[in-house]
Amino acid sequence: MYYPHDFHRVKGELYCEQVPVERIARAVGTPCYLYSRKTIVEHLRKLRGAFRALRPLICFSVKANADLAILRLVVRQGAGLDIVSGGELYKALQVGCPPQRIVYASVGKRPDEIEAALRRGIFCFNVESAPELEEIDRIAGRMGRVARVELRINPDVRARTHRHITTGTAESKFGIDRATAVQLLKDHAAFGGIRFIGLHLHIGSQITEAAPFIEAIRRSGEVLTQGR
Repeated sequence: MYYPHDFHRVKGELYCEQVPVERIARAVGTPCYLYSRKTIVEHLRKLRGAFRALRPLICFSVKANADLAILRLVVRQGAGLDIVSGGELYKALQVGCPPQRIVYASVGKRPDEIEAALRRGIFCFNVESAPELEEIDRIAGRMGRVARVELRINPDVRARTHRHITTGTAESKFGIDRATAVQLLKDHAAFGGIRFIGLHLHIGSQITEAAPFIEAIRRSGEVLTQGR
């Protein structure tokens, strides 16, 4: 029988992989958090396989689970880490994640956090606004560095999910509207401390249909074409 994860029942008893959960609970006490290493590794393998033609850098979101053992596991499997703060940068480095596999997202990057990330040589920043782009450019210029940047686009696409976790519509506070993004790309020469490497999209969570993602990608492609 196929299981989407490695928690299953054998004769009514819950197992994690090949170990009865009750045995673990007796050994470590409760409450406790229990994860399946096999499940995590297998899901990462499936993602790699689905996008193998693109040779992707798959980054695990530290804010989803900042347990050092989990982070260390995915890093050792070749994944990168998606961070949102200086504290998460520290954790990423503590578990041995190479800086070139660290992506810095978030809407509230402090100047000292930007500087620390630049000093470490992270892969890129996902930029949420024009003022943030200008701040990164200013700090990178002062440091004599060039920051790799992806612009987070708000494609104004509505996905069928809960309204509180929809982030890709015009009403959302997240991302850069398409007209502003086009202008920033056209003005790229004005940002001496920035190297634009792509666009970033996040239109929401718990989305089970492909159509909203396809439309968001299509609209982002228009931004790239118009911003040349």
